Amino acid sequence: MNFRHALAAFAFVFIASKGCGNAQAQERACGSRDPINSIAEMAQAIYACWQPPPGTADLTLTLCFSLRRDGTLIGKPRATFSKLGADSSLNRAFVTSVIEALNKELPVPFTEGMGGAIAGRPLCPRFKATQERKS
Repeated sequence: MNFRHALAAFAFVFIASKGCGNAQAQERACGSRDPINSIAEMAQAIYACWQPPPGTADLTLTLCFSLRRDGTLIGKPRATFSKLGADSSLNRAFVTSVIEALNKELPVPFTEGMGGAIAGRPLCPRFKATQERKS
């Protein structure tokens, strides 16, 4: 991974982890087709679609994926880190909620410039249920 890829991945994880579970993620409606022109906006778009299941506070999953310039997924996302609990059905529900959030936002409506800048870059957002979120 070259420096630009590493920097993009770090920036996404840093910005995304700050938005997880707070009002920042709620500024954008899930599935909004408003153009996305930054990594922060992309993180907000994905987190706006994420609803962790009840009882999953403190569970964590880092999901890595890449997107094309048109906002569609390249290949399959893969988990690179997880901190799950003892209840396997709750763990499955948590992981499913993360995958569903990504799927709800796809294809990501990038601006032309953002699509060109992000295309093929590895993105690895961390999803951590820090508190019970209300719908």
